[in-house]
Amino acid sequence: MYLSFIISLVICLIASALLGRFLIPVLKSKKLGQKILEIGPRWHASKEGTPTMGGIFFIIPCTVVCVILSFIFFDKLSAPMLITLGMAVAFGLVGVTDDLTKFAKKRNEGLTPFQKMAFQFIVAALYLFLMAKAGAIDTSISLAIINKELELGFFYYVFSILFIVGMVNSVNLTDGIDGLCATVSAVVCAFFAVFAFSVGDIGAATFSGAVIGGLLGFLIFNIYPAKVFMGDTGSLFLGGAVTGLAYMLKYELIILLVGIVYFCEIMSVVLQVSYFKLTHGKRLFKMAPIHHHFEKLGFSENKIDLCAFAITARAVNNPVTIRFFMISIIYSGLYAAKIKTTNQNPTGF
Repeated sequence: MYLSFIISLVICLIASALLGRFLIPVLKSKKLGQKILEIGPRWHASKEGTPTMGGIFFIIPCTVVCVILSFIFFDKLSAPMLITLGMAVAFGLVGVTDDLTKFAKKRNEGLTPFQKMAFQFIVAALYLFLMAKAGAIDTSISLAIINKELELGFFYYVFSILFIVGMVNSVNLTDGIDGLCATVSAVVCAFFAVFAFSVGDIGAATFSGAVIGGLLGFLIFNIYPAKVFMGDTGSLFLGGAVTGLAYMLKYELIILLVGIVYFCEIMSVVLQVSYFKLTHGKRLFKMAPIHHHFEKLGFSENKIDLCAFAITARAVNNPVTIRFFMISIIYSGLYAAKIKTTNQNPTGF
């Protein structure tokens, strides 16, 4: 188990770093640069033109290495790993389509929301179907906090489709500043690797190692000031990867605890938009998602990354405590945020 984990981590780290070294100039030459939203943070204007779709730097080695190792360790690596890898890649392909559509339209809007959500629901449903066929999931949800299982029957599949798509988009929202999504996701995958070791799941351990290695190689170019962005290509892949790992290990809801940063990101948007509509133009946060709120409070991108890393690492160590800790931070942020606004954009840009 440890051998396949180490092999996948080391090879993916080296391969990701090498791909970044050689492909960033290619992305620049093809003019596949990030378009910055006009309603986005003004200080992000300098990022205009930074190459995107850098997610391929870790997607390619993760895919190749996991497939090859599945043949080498065929008697030990289970089908769920390949099914989960397939789901992550499928979400990544949705991201590729979205990113390429943005370039074709020469704006920061790719697929329509309906198209993106439709593709994501199809991917999630197909994943659950294949996992059920492989006997890798049942219809009960593990409640980690109270060490109980809740039998949901058919509703398990309805819930899981919504849950997977929701988590994937939460991870996508986290990719708003240099290094944030990659840093948090690497720590989350490290938790799943340790979890996989404890239950003897070599497939989950190998896949976790591949993603960790790929992200470490990618971060060489993505830490502020970023030379490349992962784009929806990378963030949707990571959403599928971390959520799929939770399903592989049959601890679906644990991602809400160890991935508390993802949860805070999407909830900040939900709360911001809801409050904006209810109060006819007032805001809870200075800006949403919440990492932009902290930017407006004067936090540097590196400081936000470091805080997110520390919070995620603490959540991995003691997920129950950190959940309540982070909820208290959110509500404190709500109270501290300036609410005055005349801006008609609910996210507060």
